[in-house]
Amino acid sequence: MIELSVTDRIATLTLCQPPVNAISDAWLVLMDEALDGLAVRDDWQVLLIRSNQKVFCAGADLNEVADRIHAADGADRTLAYVVSIQRVFARIEALPQVSLAEIGGAAIGGGLELTLACDLRIAADEAKLGLPEARLGLLPGGGGTQRLTRICGRAVASRLILGAEIVDGRAAVDLGIANWSAPRAEVPARAMEIAARIAELPASALAACKTCIAAACEPGHGGFSDEQEYTRRLLTDPETRRRVEAFLAGNQ
Repeated sequence: MIELSVTDRIATLTLCQPPVNAISDAWLVLMDEALDGLAVRDDWQVLLIRSNQKVFCAGADLNEVADRIHAADGADRTLAYVVSIQRVFARIEALPQVSLAEIGGAAIGGGLELTLACDLRIAADEAKLGLPEARLGLLPGGGGTQRLTRICGRAVASRLILGAEIVDGRAAVDLGIANWSAPRAEVPARAMEIAARIAELPASALAACKTCIAAACEPGHGGFSDEQEYTRRLLTDPETRRRVEAFLAGNQ
């Protein structure tokens, strides 16, 4: 269901469960295990999440959804599933390393929620993205209402979620859902170019930047104080000092 490889400081998680990379209980266990494996490695600083299927991820496994709905304790079982999704996606969001979603095909429901847990997103022009749960009388409970609102603002989140609207990759960029779009055939190479560029940057600086960006989304947290504290820490980092000195010497 999920393959992991690490090359040139880029950890690639490939979703490979035909036909649509459905999010099942087993899928969540495997994603947890992959993240556990990465947590004990220090040879990567960019996480690239991609699919080798036509679809990036179409959301919940419908067979398991049916089993839960028809069970006597269906509401409790469904809630436990939603909590598991939230927990796994929160792990991705909390990584000190930078995460990039390569959306080569449809990212619907939980599939889009997975990409929203990443720092960055590149989508194929032809890809379909959306959170259509309201059509079923449900809501995007894997973090969709929260992350889409933080990323795009209330107006865009309301448009997509309340209207159960599906947009293509180009529109996703216009709305702020994705950072880049490109023709489907070009997306893998573009994603790798972005990941490689980020992988060349100092890990400590990237982690500090992520912390301060997250603070900006937390009212009253005091992100300016975080900027001061992490600036102080980075100024004592040998890699930072090397890069600054090289820049001042005109070598960078």
